[in-house]
Amino acid sequence: MILESARAAANHLFRPEFRAVLWKSLGLTLLLLVVIWFGLREVFELLAWPFFDQMIPDLPAWTGWIGFIAGVLASLGLALGLALLIAPVTAVVAGLFLDDVADLVEQEDYPHDPKGKALPAVRSLILSVKFMGVVIAGNIVALLMLLIPGVNIVAFFVVNGYLLGREFFEFAAMRFRPESEAKALRSRHALTVFIAGLVIAAFMAVPILNLLTPLFAAAMMVHLHKAVARAEDRLEQSPRSVP
Repeated sequence: MILESARAAANHLFRPEFRAVLWKSLGLTLLLLVVIWFGLREVFELLAWPFFDQMIPDLPAWTGWIGFIAGVLASLGLALGLALLIAPVTAVVAGLFLDDVADLVEQEDYPHDPKGKALPAVRSLILSVKFMGVVIAGNIVALLMLLIPGVNIVAFFVVNGYLLGREFFEFAAMRFRPESEAKALRSRHALTVFIAGLVIAAFMAVPILNLLTPLFAAAMMVHLHKAVARAEDRLEQSPRSVP
């Protein structure tokens, strides 16, 4: 179920029907990351750099290499911060394009099924921003675990696997059912959704390819929600055994 959903989502990424959504999603993701990069750099220059200047005042000219090393470390820190923000940026972008992706997937792969209903724009944006805050907090916890050998990578995948799986599955489910029912469905299939979230987290960990995470995750969870919903329907329709 999970691997089939991931395979189907990957097949959709570069199809002609997806190109318009692909370029819009990719462009917005890159734009947000660039804005965040410059924002982080400005914050560092305003807050952190004066602190380092006070800690290392009036060094001789021959110690200029210390400033170079500090600059390299600062750049690495900014890059790490940007990497940790890919997940929340993905959530925001997905909130804007999920319905476009879902419509295309449903039209192509489920033409005879009832069509999903798009979430109201304001509600979708509120959920995306709320989720962005949760993901940032989760990744800060994962960042603190970088100091624990053998735990850091696991923490990244566990945190993002759980949060991304939950978010994208509920987005897909809410096209067909109220928010409370979508959450209940996700809870009943928590392990399946979590493992699917790990697949998304692994996709997100691949440089360059991770820029396509919103499209991949949205398409994958549309397929997974269909599979889960049909499995529940079959279970409800199957004759119950008489004791």
